[in-house]
Amino acid sequence: MVSVDVPVVVGLDNGGTSNNATVLRLDGRFLVDGLVETPSEVTAGPQAAIEALAGAFDGVLAHAGVPRGLVRAVGLDTPGPASATGVISSRGSTNFAQPAWHGFDVRGALERRLGLPVIYHNDGNAAALYAHHVHFGADAATRSSVAAIVGTGLGGAVVVDGRVVTGAAGMAGEFGHVHIPLAGLLAPDQPEPRCACGFAGDAESVASLTAIRRNLLPYWLSRYPGHPLAQEPPDRAATLLRGYAERGDALAREVFAQQAAALGRLFTIAANFTDPHAYFVGGGVVEAAPEFRDWFVDTVRTHTVLRQEQAALATFALVPDRDMAGARGVAIAAAEAVRPAATPPRSTDPAPPPHP
Repeated sequence: MVSVDVPVVVGLDNGGTSNNATVLRLDGRFLVDGLVETPSEVTAGPQAAIEALAGAFDGVLAHAGVPRGLVRAVGLDTPGPASATGVISSRGSTNFAQPAWHGFDVRGALERRLGLPVIYHNDGNAAALYAHHVHFGADAATRSSVAAIVGTGLGGAVVVDGRVVTGAAGMAGEFGHVHIPLAGLLAPDQPEPRCACGFAGDAESVASLTAIRRNLLPYWLSRYPGHPLAQEPPDRAATLLRGYAERGDALAREVFAQQAAALGRLFTIAANFTDPHAYFVGGGVVEAAPEFRDWFVDTVRTHTVLRQEQAALATFALVPDRDMAGARGVAIAAAEAVRPAATPPRSTDPAPPPHP
């Protein structure tokens, strides 16, 4: 426990099963090292979920030894889709499937419950913002980046001058639904991949866990008859695939090579729109064995076509601290909201964590 006598903000990362919370002093020091998780209760509906977030808020302050009176704002992230102001999509989402969630103002409800300003981002934006600030440190406010977060779907974000670009409706950085060129990416007889959103050939239709299960793995299993994954249920086979890839399995590497190539093509499009200083990759690959992780990022880099001038300046890196990135990212956003000339964040005493 670290005593604190300067103002702080709290970051709350809301997920399908758990909330993770952190505390950031306005001088840029995180007071929580590691996960502080509590049940999110989202399946019990909005009222229970808001109470769970309030409980996570109180719990992390107690964990850090910080009086509530020092809190100046709260950062909140949730999975999308949601508006820039934290209103869940009118159609709901995977995490917010109950009708009571459809169109629910989660940010406003938490703000009323806590009596404090609440700053909202979706979880992809939050992780990208954290990666940007950790990677660039003191230069974060003068740098730009794009991030692709590979999970059940494909999230992402654009960060310019240290701030997330949200767009008019809060949907900027939805890289998953950007169409990418498929010529040369797919095998000659491979079917055109389809996304759960209804698009064909967008980035998420290749680079996501859902894409593995629905599009990639069924095809590659037909090319590798007798592969052990053919005996597994589709959902389990998709989740087991990364372990096979880490061990160098040929089928698994074919699948992940296509995913990495898809991200490279996506980043090529981003390069021509935003010309960022850095390209971040996040999601389950961050937790993979180092050899596979490095191979994956190198493959993304190889398939990102940059001009010579861009290549001389661009960096490719992983989103660090995957489990904590969301809470820390929205804490940074909250700190920026209450003191715009933000001090670059530092990690818990005594030293900052290494980053790519």
